Amino acid sequence: MNTANLPTPPIPTPLSRQIARQAVEWFLIEQSGQATPDELAASARWRARDPEHLRAWHKVQQVSGQLEHAAALLPPGMAAPVLRRPQRRAAMQALLALMTVPAAWMLYRQDMLADYSSAIGQRRALSLPDGGRLLLDTDSAVDVAYTRNERLLILRRGVLLVETRPDHAGNRPFIVATRHGRIRALGTRFIVRVDDAGSNVTVLEHAVQIAPRAPSATVRRVEAGWQSRFDADHASLPVTAKPQADAWTQGMLMAQDMRLDTFAAELARYRPGLLRVEPEVAGLRLSGAFRLDDTDTVLDNLARMLPVDVLYRSRYWVTIAAAKK
Repeated sequence: MNTANLPTPPIPTPLSRQIARQAVEWFLIEQSGQATPDELAASARWRARDPEHLRAWHKVQQVSGQLEHAAALLPPGMAAPVLRRPQRRAAMQALLALMTVPAAWMLYRQDMLADYSSAIGQRRALSLPDGGRLLLDTDSAVDVAYTRNERLLILRRGVLLVETRPDHAGNRPFIVATRHGRIRALGTRFIVRVDDAGSNVTVLEHAVQIAPRAPSATVRRVEAGWQSRFDADHASLPVTAKPQADAWTQGMLMAQDMRLDTFAAELARYRPGLLRVEPEVAGLRLSGAFRLDDTDTVLDNLARMLPVDVLYRSRYWVTIAAAKK
């Protein structure tokens, strides 16, 4: 995949809570099964009145579709009985929270509902409102919150690369936040990766400042060509960045004397299903450049490079095991 040819739609500003609330209200009325013709017409007029109304309507439809896979979050029987006040109120609060309140993401995998996300195996390029560029790696999710005080990206999962631009609307700092802390750009191009245990920052140009979430934590400066990993309490001393750390932006996985289990874990991010490595071959090492757009071919090549067999129980359940003698 050539990311240079990917479309780069501009990122809109976040929805206002008032418009989001109105969208939820009209949505629940229409989904109740009890809406009158006048109410349906009024709902249509509301959507047509302002592009932001229509955007909010699409957002609540997206959220509602995701909630079908997490029905426990809403009261039972949301559809028909929803006009009864207690259930209606609970449904509205749940939908509104998912549309506008970041804390609600902790209820379940709400990073599925981020402003922008990429599917497994996809890389997605976006233009930021200030002219900066954002590239999401596979299975990643990000929120964008530009305000009068700061330009904020919230990385919910996965990996992003950002190229910042000067702020022509003022002197707002550019921040990338994860669950572990905040990274402030100092006129730069850098990569952020988040997992459950911590966040990793690789600086490709200029520098960043890392501020872990704990108030007492030391703020760490990281220069170009270096990387640092941090959790909520501590940012490690910078170390030399891995060669070609941005190879994924060109659809490549670079391995240099990499353990097979580490390689497989990275490859698994780019393909659906389960990819396992048997313990007896986990420590084998390999080097090379591998195309991420065709992970089946990568797996086939492993059997030529290493003494392993690639066993397919199904397309989505693959095991790398010792080759049979």
